[in-house]
Amino acid sequence: MLASRDAQVVVVGAGPAGLVLGNLLRAAGVTCVIVERQSRAHVERRARAGFLAPHSVRVLEENGLAAGLRARGERHDTCAFRGEHGQFELNYGALGHRQPLTVYPQQDLVADLITAFLDRGGEIRFDTAVTGLHGIDTDRPSVDCAGPDGTAYRLSGAYLAGCDGRHGVARRALPAGAAREYRRYHGVTWLAILAQAPPSMAAVTYAVHDRGFAGHMARSSTVTRYYLQVPRGEDPEEWGERRIWDELAVRMRTAQYEPLHEGPILERTTVDLSSEVREPLQHGRLFLAGDAAALISPSAAKGANLAIMAADTLARALVDALVRDDPGGLARYSGDCLPRLWHAQEFSHWMINLLHGPAGDDDEAVFQRALQRARLTSLRDLRSHQDYFAENYVGI
Repeated sequence: MLASRDAQVVVVGAGPAGLVLGNLLRAAGVTCVIVERQSRAHVERRARAGFLAPHSVRVLEENGLAAGLRARGERHDTCAFRGEHGQFELNYGALGHRQPLTVYPQQDLVADLITAFLDRGGEIRFDTAVTGLHGIDTDRPSVDCAGPDGTAYRLSGAYLAGCDGRHGVARRALPAGAAREYRRYHGVTWLAILAQAPPSMAAVTYAVHDRGFAGHMARSSTVTRYYLQVPRGEDPEEWGERRIWDELAVRMRTAQYEPLHEGPILERTTVDLSSEVREPLQHGRLFLAGDAAALISPSAAKGANLAIMAADTLARALVDALVRDDPGGLARYSGDCLPRLWHAQEFSHWMINLLHGPAGDDDEAVFQRALQRARLTSLRDLRSHQDYFAENYVGI
C-alpha cells in the first residue's frame, strides 16, 4: 500500500455535510482532505432537496459560502394543502417565528461548496473508493483508499468525519455494540419525479386523495419536483410519462384547479419513507454527520439542513480541539446534535401522518382517514396549530 500525506482531518463523502465541514475547517486553517467515490461531475449534477432553513442560510452567510444562494436562491414562505374539502394556504413566513425558507437546488449548493473549498486550499479526491477505516480508537486513525486507477493508499489524520451516507463505509467501521441504531419504515413509499417543466403553482402543494398523496415542489423556473404515493416495491419504470401526468392530474384535482405544466420526465425513482438514528454519533476519533448519522424521511425537507447543522457543530468542536487544544466540544458532539435530530424526526413523523391515510374500507382505515381529515381541519382553522407547523416546518 502506498503512503500518502497526512491531514489534520480526513472527511469521507462530498455531500453537504462533508463540504460544509471542510470549508469551515479550512477557514480556520485546519488541513483537510475530502474523499468522494463519485466523480465531480456526478456530485455536481445529483439532484436532491432544495429547501434551506434560516439556520442553514445563516451558517453559509457567516462563512462566506452564500454568494450563489443570494444570487439565485428564491424566498419561499407559503404552502398549500389540497383535498376533498377544498384548498387552503398557510403563509408560514408570517406565522410562528415568522421565517421563510430559501429554495436553492442542492446540486447548485454542492457546486458552490466544492469551488469554495478548493479555493481555500482544500483537497478533494474524487473517483476514490474508501475500502476501510482503521485505528479509530487511536490518536492517528486512517482511511484506506483506492484511487481512480485502482492504486491503493492510506490517508491518516488526527480525526475522521464520516459524511458518506447511510450505506457508507463510515457507519460500518463502528465496532459492534458501539452504537444503537433506531430504525422505522413508515409504511409509505413515494415515486419521486423530476420534470423539465415550470412550476404549476406558486406554493409547495400537498394533495391528499383517496388514491394516495401527491406533492408539488418547485426546484427552479424550469424544473419541478413531484411526488406520488405508490405501493412499496413498485417499479419506477412501470410509470411512463403519460401515466405520471394523468395520475398527478387526478390527485391534484386539476379539474377543479389549474392544469399542470407538463414536460419531459428527467428522473423517476421510488423512496421508502424511513427513519434511522444512531446513538451516539461518535466513537473514538470517528464522528458521523449527515445521513451517516441519521436518516430522515423527505416529508419535511430537513435532510440537508440537518447535515449543515451537524457540520457546523462538528467544525466548531474540531477547531476547538485542534487549534485551541480544547476537546470539550468533541466530547459533547453527540449530546449537542441528537436532541435536534430527534425533534426533526418527530415533526417528520407528524407530517407523514398529516399527509397519508391508509387505503381500504375496513374500520381501522376509515377511522385513520377521519383522523387525518381532522388534523387538516385543525391546521386550517386553529392559529396554535398553524404556529406549531410554521415553527417546526422552518426550524431545526
